[in-house]
Amino acid sequence: NGWLSEPAMREVADRLEMPYIRVYEVATFYTMFRLQPVGKYHIQLCGTTPCQLRGAEKLKEVCQTEIGKQMYVTDDGRLSWEEVECLGACVNAPMVQVNDDYYEDLTPESLAVILNKLKNGVETHAGPQVDRINSAPEGGTAILTDPDLFNGSRNEVTFLPNLPTAEPEPEATAAGNPEEGAPTNTQREVPQKENAGKTTLISKTEKASESQNAASAEKPAAVEVPTDQRDDLKRISGIGPKNEDALNALGIFKFQQIADWTPANVDWVEDYMSFPGRIEREDWIGQAKLLASGGETDFSKRVDAGEVESSKDDEE
Repeated sequence: NGWLSEPAMREVADRLEMPYIRVYEVATFYTMFRLQPVGKYHIQLCGTTPCQLRGAEKLKEVCQTEIGKQMYVTDDGRLSWEEVECLGACVNAPMVQVNDDYYEDLTPESLAVILNKLKNGVETHAGPQVDRINSAPEGGTAILTDPDLFNGSRNEVTFLPNLPTAEPEPEATAAGNPEEGAPTNTQREVPQKENAGKTTLISKTEKASESQNAASAEKPAAVEVPTDQRDDLKRISGIGPKNEDALNALGIFKFQQIADWTPANVDWVEDYMSFPGRIEREDWIGQAKLLASGGETDFSKRVDAGEVESSKDDEE
């Protein structure tokens, strides 16, 4: 009957396997959904600026007189109305939308006639209610009315109009003998200018490339550590079981090894483990230095207490 009850919205959500709140969001956001009963013909009256300036207030008075207050359904169940935001027909203001049809260029009198027809089941004519087609000028076309524009006579033109017909004038030459004073040493090699201490601008990409080349990646040194002397690398935030296994495979078993990494070592490990920027972002080296010195971090305390799932099963 043109409106959605809460049970109906829940049924829609169940059928679409969506959370109820998602359906509520759609139903409350878009004006084509009504959340309370409406009439068979529901009038949505635009009250925003273009329609307001063209007489929407008078149209509201007509709706209040013929129907009642907003969202009130007439006793016969035929009519209800509400004021809405812009409906996108500003050129034809003021206007209303009745169900799926637009009624445009309204006056209080023409709207009253439309409402009475809808109330009595009489067919109405949607669209502009004045003498014009869609958004064309009222009263008919006012420009480009020359019949010659449309009778095909201009099709005979086989050249572009307004093009110059005269031959272009030859370029003027200087008075006297142009050969006099002409250079004779035309075959000499032009010396290349050397960069005499001038600064040359380079792009950020070139700078980044040079920096990357300067700090070339270098694999960290591997060590052999007895199993019972290996550190639990998972106490470093960002290192789960999988990352710990990968580091062990590289011969990294101790916090001090990570604490001693150089930028070149970091570049190599990040490239090897395919997570550029992560070591610096998660401060592996800072954490490793603290843990290697016998200190603790908040994260390592939680790992020791068994409160961090990543210490049991890698999050990645």
